Amino acid sequence: MTRPMTTRQMTTRQMTTRQMTTPPMQDIEVHLPDRPGALADLGQALGEAGVSLEGGGVCTVDGRAVAHYLVHDGARALRAVEEAGLGPAAVRDVVLARLDQEVPGQLGTLARRLGDAGVNVLVQYSDHAGNLVLLVADDDAATCRAVVARWGSRGLTAHGGRAAGR
Repeated sequence: MTRPMTTRQMTTRQMTTRQMTTPPMQDIEVHLPDRPGALADLGQALGEAGVSLEGGGVCTVDGRAVAHYLVHDGARALRAVEEAGLGPAAVRDVVLARLDQEVPGQLGTLARRLGDAGVNVLVQYSDHAGNLVLLVADDDAATCRAVVARWGSRGLTAHGGRAAGR
C-alpha cells in the first residue's frame, strides 16, 4: 500500500489536479460559552457530521471564547454547529498564502503589504499543511488575493491556495 504524498513530494501537475478537485477551504467561526466542555461539544458535533478540521484554534478573551477552524464544507459545518445548539456561528471564505519559514520577518512583510493596500486582517492562523490562513472582510477579499498573488508563487499548496514567496 502506498502512502499519500506530502506537499513537498507532489509535482506541480499533481498539485494542480488536486486544486481542481478540492473544494475551496472556508473558515467557520463559532462563539462558544466560556465553560469546561464547550470545545468538546464543538468537536463532537463537527466530528459526528463528518467535518474534518484542517487548522485553526480557540481563543478566550474577557470571558468570550471564539473558535476559528478551517473546513472543506462550510455549509455542513454550520449545520452541525446549529443543530448542536452552539453559536452564534458564521462561515466565510479565506485566503491562503505560503510563507518561507526559513526567512524571518515573512509574516510582518506580508502583513505590511496587506495593511498598505488597506486590507484589515481579522483572523490569521495556519493550517495543517503550513499555509497561512487569512480571514478578511468580504470587501477586502479581492484586494487581499491580489496582494497574496503579487507576493509571488512557487507553485500550489496542498489545499489549492497560491504559495507565496519573498
